[in-house]
Amino acid sequence: MNIRSLSIALATCLLVAACSQKAPPASTPVPPPTQSAKPVVAAKPAPLPPQAEAREATTPSLAKDHSKIRYRVYGKGEPTLVFIHGWSCDSGYWDQQLNELAQFYTVVTLDLAGHGRSQGKKTRKDWSMANFGSDVAAVVKAVGAPRVILVGHSMGGPVALEAARQLKGKVIGIVGVDSLRDIATPFPKETTDPLLASMRQDFAKATADLVEKKFFTDKTDPIVKKWIIKDMSQAPSKVAIPALEGLLAMDYQAALADLDLPIVAINSDPPPTDEAAIRRIEPRFRVVRIAGTGHFLMLERPAAVNAALQSVAKAWSGLETKTP
Repeated sequence: MNIRSLSIALATCLLVAACSQKAPPASTPVPPPTQSAKPVVAAKPAPLPPQAEAREATTPSLAKDHSKIRYRVYGKGEPTLVFIHGWSCDSGYWDQQLNELAQFYTVVTLDLAGHGRSQGKKTRKDWSMANFGSDVAAVVKAVGAPRVILVGHSMGGPVALEAARQLKGKVIGIVGVDSLRDIATPFPKETTDPLLASMRQDFAKATADLVEKKFFTDKTDPIVKKWIIKDMSQAPSKVAIPALEGLLAMDYQAALADLDLPIVAINSDPPPTDEAAIRRIEPRFRVVRIAGTGHFLMLERPAAVNAALQSVAKAWSGLETKTP
């Protein structure tokens, strides 16, 4: 596999674009001058809906380093949807899912260690998917959610698998968002070394080039595209590179063999997801395809992603957790 093929696979399956706590800027039309002689009184802004008022807290990770993990809770209702961001990203990536889904469910977002507001003074040494899974497990236990659906974008999908292994008796299903695409055929080390080498030499340039060329379609909003490229390329390389190494070392077959859960992947199409190969490992694996979008489905097609998530959550709401 050459570096271009590897980059495409990583872009659509494993890597994740950086995001920020704030949504990208949007233009606002300016209203015409009023013709009334009466003074104009600014309308009082409508209060935020209850689900938009986050309850924010931190909790120590269940990993050995006990990194402080920042999380937010929105809305109420069961099951609880826990949103896991991906590589070099943060919880703000899910902003367009919050209000709609929090009308029906408890929604939780978090920043994995080394990301967003979970960048403490202590530096994690082991950036494995298992340790990221421990971050998620700590938040679920802190929230006290009895029945959970884990939703992970890109790298967040593998993290969800590892979190579920630590949360047996609480998780009823896992949703990947543009994730879990080629988990039946992991990448051999000799093909990943060139990409890692380019990132070690100049992380910002290598990452910006990869993201710009492989993560978008010609329909992607240019403002969103520019924002993501900048954010991702500015991620701390001391976190991003070992996290990517941890991702590439993920043992999917061991994780799936240890779980007894339904898994759905909401993926862009094209490229295709190797559904048949994955079903040989996990027969209940299913794909929901959203055409005409890039890697960032929740930003480019939020309505479609939200509808798919609601459909899955409704279908799984009657499922019981598996007793460990």
